[in-house]
Amino acid sequence: MEHVPMRRIASLISTLPIAATSLSGTAYAEEDANGTQIVVIGTGLEAPPAAPAYNVQQIDRERLLGAASGRLEDALSSAAGFQQFRRSDSRSSNPSAQGVTLRALGGNASSRTLVLLDGVPVADPFFGYIPFSAIAPERLATARVTRGGGAGAFGAGAVAGTVELESANADQLGLVQAGLLANDRGETELSGTLSPNLGNGFAMLSGRWDRGQGFYTTPVSQRVPISARARYDAWSAGLRAVAPLTDAVELQMRGLVFEDRRTLRFSGADTSSSGQDASLRLVGRGLWAFDVLGYVQARDFTNVVISSTSFRKTLDQRATPSTGIGGKAELRPPVGNGHVLRLGADLRLADGDMAEDAYSAVTGLVTARRTAGGKTSDLGLFVEDDWTIGALLLTAGARADRWTVRDGYVTESTPAGTRTTDLAFASRAGWQGSFRGGGVLDAGSGVSLRAAAYTGLRLPTLNELYRSFTVVAPRSGGGVAISATQRNPALRNEKLEGFELGIDVTPADGITLNATAFDNRIRNAIANVTLGVSGNTTTRQRQNVGAVHAQGIEMGARLRSGAFGFDGSLAYTDAQMQAFGASIALNGKRPAQTPRWAGSATASWRPAERWSLAVTLRHTGSQFEDDLETDLLPAATTIDAFAQIPLHNAISLVLRGENLSGETIVTRLQDGSMDIGTPRTFWAGIRVEVR
Repeated sequence: MEHVPMRRIASLISTLPIAATSLSGTAYAEEDANGTQIVVIGTGLEAPPAAPAYNVQQIDRERLLGAASGRLEDALSSAAGFQQFRRSDSRSSNPSAQGVTLRALGGNASSRTLVLLDGVPVADPFFGYIPFSAIAPERLATARVTRGGGAGAFGAGAVAGTVELESANADQLGLVQAGLLANDRGETELSGTLSPNLGNGFAMLSGRWDRGQGFYTTPVSQRVPISARARYDAWSAGLRAVAPLTDAVELQMRGLVFEDRRTLRFSGADTSSSGQDASLRLVGRGLWAFDVLGYVQARDFTNVVISSTSFRKTLDQRATPSTGIGGKAELRPPVGNGHVLRLGADLRLADGDMAEDAYSAVTGLVTARRTAGGKTSDLGLFVEDDWTIGALLLTAGARADRWTVRDGYVTESTPAGTRTTDLAFASRAGWQGSFRGGGVLDAGSGVSLRAAAYTGLRLPTLNELYRSFTVVAPRSGGGVAISATQRNPALRNEKLEGFELGIDVTPADGITLNATAFDNRIRNAIANVTLGVSGNTTTRQRQNVGAVHAQGIEMGARLRSGAFGFDGSLAYTDAQMQAFGASIALNGKRPAQTPRWAGSATASWRPAERWSLAVTLRHTGSQFEDDLETDLLPAATTIDAFAQIPLHNAISLVLRGENLSGETIVTRLQDGSMDIGTPRTFWAGIRVEVR
């Protein structure tokens, strides 16, 4: 067969339309040009054969490394419809706004998309945001984006889709990989990995440090004496080790520590997030294939709010410690007759507490001390079977989730310690079932037809249940606009119902086209609902509205011709709120922060080893800032570029350009008060790769 570099084996196998299931006792395997078998270790079990029944987009390592910003969220945006609550990336946004969603099923800052790293959920246990600054693209092999509900492992939470991140192994990384870049504002990015082979296994030690003065997120016309650049300083360090125990069983260990500090809008408005994560995973690829893992996460978050009129500190959310503990066990027994059966269970436990002090904007003295927190849990049992019948693949799966919300509380005290509020909320629990099913038909002549239907659920986060918050921003004409959002400990679980139809066409070698029409509805959708406006204050509360109903079409194109490549993705989504009762004013309105159109197109040229040139055009349509469609954020179209050019032996020159067109990207708009996103930015540096 044609020679394929070892670092690309895993990504090539994972992009096959139907992944073979290993029953022979070996890991992923290929042969090199000499016929020698290459065993690729460090992965989980192969994707189920009928995974293509759902709308899946694979992002390979080259595209992850080719993001102009060097950020993972930028690379994932090549899947049209992928979005965070705001258009800022993890250098200039509040971490608590880094919730991920797909298919315009957003409306608040929590994640409606399940994000897994080597099989482990990575969302913050208290807020539900994704710590993007801690997940470096250079450590990854692939990212697989699946739109629509999930009923497999950790399926609770996948109401808008799933993003599966897979770490790179030693063959993909090489012995040493390092990079040092700086941009035209003097900001720097330093990263490195050391990945030696150890016996039949390997270890990976990695680190990354990003720091810089940032840019002004406030337009010139709205700056005040304490307006500040979006300064950031983030580092992370990871250790991963993989040790084969037998020919068919391997042990995988991963540890990660990180810290991220940012300044947002005003001097002194400092935000931080930190974490320590660890997991152990045992993967068996024998006749009785299995995947067993356990993990623990310790996270914290702080946030300081500065008054835009008195320039004093008004709130110090000084600590938000939270813990996530969980695991899963999956078994694939050899049932034969074209079947691949998955049986398993998973568990997630989350607990967190918030401590904050409120200050007078006039005197600067503490006026109140508040605490809040609680616990949630989810135990899921799942079964799924894929059945191959000639050219037809069928799949069906179901989950039963036992969920709990308990030990919720809110307290408030005077500075002297006198308790003025002391609330304890009743615990709740229940069972909820969900399913998914579909099929893929090879219709011949390079055409595949697919269909799928699914349901799902998402528990409210501790943040949504127990934390209230206030945002104060200057009005464009003077004064301030105050937005106060209240907690709601009575929030119910979100419930997904959806179906889709799709077609995949391969008209010629190297050309793949696809289209998917979908209809998804999240009942009891949690949204920030406006209760009323009094003077300059808008009061909102997190509430369950009737539903968020999204209908649309997603299209993709992939072309490979020699050294040239093209990857395109386009999504149109008509999303509407279906509301009644107290939230009837939202009925028929588009959810906050959800565009109708989103698209991405990347043209690349890779003429030789370590050569890479790419240009990306990305468009995000207009979207409303709030639930009542008061302020409209205009559409934004950006152009990014990336180049890697070998210089000498293992050293390459890397050039990157963000927002080359200089587009003004409005990320927040409230009564004329505006924040903007990344301006035109140029990066240059070197990358070292030692095999």
